[in-house]
Amino acid sequence: MSAVKVGATVLVLEDDKGLAALIADELDAQGYTPLLHYRLQDALQALSHDTPSLIVTDLRLPDGKGMDLVRFVSERWSEGERPGLIVITAFGSVKQAVEALQAGADDFITKPLDMDHFLLSVHKTLQTRQLQDELQRYRQLSKDAGFHGMFGSSQVMRNLFNQIKVIAKAQGPVLIIGESGTGKELVAKAIHAESDRAHGPFLAVNCAGIPQDLLESEFFGHAVGAFTGAKGARKGLLQEANGGTLLLDEIGEMPLTLQAKLLRALQDGSIRPVGQDTEEHVDVRVLAATHRDLQSKVSDGTFREDLYYRLETFSLKVPALREREDDLEALAARFMQTLTISQQKPIQGFSQEALVLIKSYEFPGNVRELQNVIERAVTFCRHTYIQVDDLPTRLLKPSQPSLQESSHHAGIEQSLLSGSVLPTLEELQRRYIHYVLNEVDGNKRRAAALLGIGRRTLYRWLDEDE
Repeated sequence: MSAVKVGATVLVLEDDKGLAALIADELDAQGYTPLLHYRLQDALQALSHDTPSLIVTDLRLPDGKGMDLVRFVSERWSEGERPGLIVITAFGSVKQAVEALQAGADDFITKPLDMDHFLLSVHKTLQTRQLQDELQRYRQLSKDAGFHGMFGSSQVMRNLFNQIKVIAKAQGPVLIIGESGTGKELVAKAIHAESDRAHGPFLAVNCAGIPQDLLESEFFGHAVGAFTGAKGARKGLLQEANGGTLLLDEIGEMPLTLQAKLLRALQDGSIRPVGQDTEEHVDVRVLAATHRDLQSKVSDGTFREDLYYRLETFSLKVPALREREDDLEALAARFMQTLTISQQKPIQGFSQEALVLIKSYEFPGNVRELQNVIERAVTFCRHTYIQVDDLPTRLLKPSQPSLQESSHHAGIEQSLLSGSVLPTLEELQRRYIHYVLNEVDGNKRRAAALLGIGRRTLYRWLDEDE
């Protein structure tokens, strides 16, 4: 379960200044930031422009009632956004407790305060509110309806979606380039769905998955008796996709002999099934996908240059996950939500530690690997929130530092606090940022994840430091 954030603000409305000071001291000792008010109107004014993490209010006040504050909070903020609420009173009754809880209070405590019980209530209320906030955030991240099965609000993905919409209206071939796991087939399906062929068939074939001796028949079909065992005529993929779209995945694996016949089909729309004397016309838009460098294959003679330039009439590059890190958390949240529904598990999100690991990992397998990681985590998770132990070990940092590393880390405090004068908080922050960057060999993405900030924030801090 997630820990309560350090420094959470707690607004205390208590007219007994001695008790208010005691509560403030205890909250401060626990790492919270107390905000004291002694009158209802002062608290209401403060709440009109600030939102604390938690509100603690007495029921009897010199200028009003604490219940007025409870109702104000319930009306001002929605359930998923409002601060936590604890009501305290020396004149408690069951009726008052029920009224307060029904109005939106999280707890009702009678005086004299048992400080241990009070602090436990504060911690639990803050923790519950924090978890609800995180759940609301995950739901918000997952609200995006997406674009034909693809999700992302990063600039590179918005650019890709716009390019797909434009290219879809054309008729020429499209070469889709991208690393394994980036979603090239989803891009192809989106092009088909956005085109005027959307009502026609969409077929996809992996060129590396068909035996070479069957490739020509698979693509162009065959006539009766074309070869031993050909007892009947059979349509090929280009015929089956007539009026629609055909995706040739891993086009770089297609043999040269078949490349020449494909080029002719692209140029004049004519094919000749194996064993047939006459040609047939097909109306198919061909999309090709690859994770290989086709230009290098052209250079080494394993891919036809004329076919390459024909396929590259339109070209789309699908970004790797590391190029769209702004989408990483939203994608993880979406996969988690989908998988928790399918597996019927009450998981609400990620622990802060697990999220840091996910955001700092490079994901060489891209979106497909991320989905597999989340599926594993959901499957093994036995808590309300996914923990570090639920993630694959490859995401984890080394568990035990060496003796040399331990000695090095023991000197962190001395390094950060070096000098005859104690540094300001700003200077300490600057030193620590550079220390973390040095520890991760300048990897700004990993440094930002370890610092718990976005890369843009890190860049801004570094710019201000120059």
